[in-house]
Amino acid sequence: MKQIVETRKNIGRHIARVALGAFFVFAGVAHLTFGRRAFRAQVPNWVPATKDQTVVWSGYLEIMLGLLTLMRSKPDPRLGYTIGVFLIAVFPGNWAQYKNQRNAFGLNTDRARFVRLLFQPLLIWLALYSMGAMTTKKFRKLTH
Repeated sequence: MKQIVETRKNIGRHIARVALGAFFVFAGVAHLTFGRRAFRAQVPNWVPATKDQTVVWSGYLEIMLGLLTLMRSKPDPRLGYTIGVFLIAVFPGNWAQYKNQRNAFGLNTDRARFVRLLFQPLLIWLALYSMGAMTTKKFRKLTH
């Protein structure tokens, strides 16, 4: 029975990892192509680089993280932590879109922009879960 539970966990992590990797590659490509203008609307004014540079470099980074995620045949906690940190780093952009009432990606109400903010912790959890980072001794020590 324990082996069945572990197998289901592994399948769940694998599906989550593939979904996360595909999402990151898609988002990265969007940064560089059809969504570039909308992503520029999210860059906070205090970022030292130009809005376009910020969007392009974050797009490259998202593609790289997505491909690394998709290439993994098993969880890699270090990559999970890296993706989690990246998602924390880009959160100010989502906050700026909400705070400055910038319309992009069909988020044209304060409520829609606020609900989007709630998805960032979910993505961080998905990165940590899918990469097995939540099962490491280091993670347990941090959270207990």
